[in-house]
Amino acid sequence: MADERVPRSVLPGVRHEGGGVLKLYLDCDTGVDDAVALAYLLASPVDLVGIGTCNGNTSAVQAARNTLGLLQLADKSDIPVAIGEGAFGRGAATVHGDNGVGGVVLPSGGAADPRSAVELLKDLARAHSGELHILITGPCTNVAQALSEMPEISGMVASVTVMGGAVRIPGNVTPRSEANIHDDPAAAAAVLGAGWPVTLVPLDVTMQHRLSVADQAALRAGGTLLHEAVADMLSTYFDFYEPELGVREVPVHDAVAAGVAVGELTPSDAPQLALRVDLEGALSEDASAPSSVRAVLALDRPAGPVILRRILGLA
Repeated sequence: MADERVPRSVLPGVRHEGGGVLKLYLDCDTGVDDAVALAYLLASPVDLVGIGTCNGNTSAVQAARNTLGLLQLADKSDIPVAIGEGAFGRGAATVHGDNGVGGVVLPSGGAADPRSAVELLKDLARAHSGELHILITGPCTNVAQALSEMPEISGMVASVTVMGGAVRIPGNVTPRSEANIHDDPAAAAAVLGAGWPVTLVPLDVTMQHRLSVADQAALRAGGTLLHEAVADMLSTYFDFYEPELGVREVPVHDAVAAGVAVGELTPSDAPQLALRVDLEGALSEDASAPSSVRAVLALDRPAGPVILRRILGLA
């Protein structure tokens, strides 16, 4: 398929239709790059109305602890954080550390919301019908369960942005599958095929946009406890990626997806693709597939500096 130039206003999820502040629900498995994405979102002009956690990089329970701790460091403990359900799978301790955030000790952050992540999402969809945008930076488990329990939610949500998949490059779990889609393929298939506007931000683009050791130093000097914590947890990420990339840099997959979701990062190549999800989480382009998603394959500028400046409050 030929490259398709897509102006910012065409992509779903870029700007609130009414012109107001974008209302966003984040569903995450808070590992290192989720933490970078959360720091980015907290510094962005969006209304983060709720966060659900799922099993992925770490358990949903640990992901909630990590999220609550990060919110406390940012003085944003009023944002509800709800824990997802389901059995914990393989995890990713070699990538994200035993606690998901590179072994960095975060404050306790208070209690999680008494609702499940699925119940929180359904409540938010009702409260902000037609206005709520969803960003998924982990497996699609919670959002798929919400679809199953409340099918009408697909008509109530303005857009869904998913960090996941490998469309035209190799995966990072198997030669064809990426971790988020691989961890719950059935959930990914349900979310991609639900009929709501979906933007997929796969490894094809996220692997090309990175933070460096110099960026880590800039974060550590950022002046807040949140900056320092995020900088510290990047060390584990650097240790994992350096042998693979041959340079001490890290792709910040989830922060790239966050930038696309809020409209600060503009795709330069984002074709509409019919994608099929197989039982191992591999994506294939198939004209008969039930899902049609906007797949972001390239951005119009390097994402790392944009993400760093936003987190540091310089944007």
